This record gives sequence, structure tokens and C-alpha cells, in this order.
Amino acid sequence: MKKSTLAAVFLLACTYGFAQTEQTTSAARKSCEDLKTEIGKKLDAKGVIGYSLDVVDKGKEGDGKVVGGCDGGTKSILYTRGSKTAAEPSAAKKPQ
Repeated sequence: MKKSTLAAVFLLACTYGFAQTEQTTSAARKSCEDLKTEIGKKLDAKGVIGYSLDVVDKGKEGDGKVVGGCDGGTKSILYTRGSKTAAEPSAAKKPQ
């Protein structure tokens, strides 16, 4: 009885670990354009204007601030202030 209970607990622990690994892997492989869009929507919702988001290779970030990583960690999303003009409304703020 003890061996079967121990085996069941071990099997449950293994499947839980596998589920956690799959969840982490899918989040790490998010498309750069999808993540860039999500970050842009959050910035627009906070009222941030005059910025740009650029996808660059990891390690070549330059002067901007890294606000996300995508393509399995091979690329970074870079936030730079002052690059987008205030007269250029985002797609979310355009009147319909």
C-alpha cells in the first residue's frame, strides 16, 4: 500500500513539473510583434507619448531601456523616449 501511494505522489509531482515547464516555455517564445503590441498598449493606456519601441538583437540594445525579451531570448524590445511625435496618434486612440 505504501509503495503504490508513494508511486502516485511521485507521478503527480512529475506531471506538475512538466506542466510548469511547458507554461514557461510558451511564454518565453512569444512573438516579438505580439509583445511589442502589448507593451505599446500598456504605455498608451498610461498616457505615455513621444516614445518608440524597437526590436533589436540581444546585446545590441544601445541607449534605450530594455522592456521585454522575445524569440526565445534572442531579441530585446527597446523603449526610447522622444522618437514618436505627439501628432502621431496610436492605433488605439484613433477616432472611428
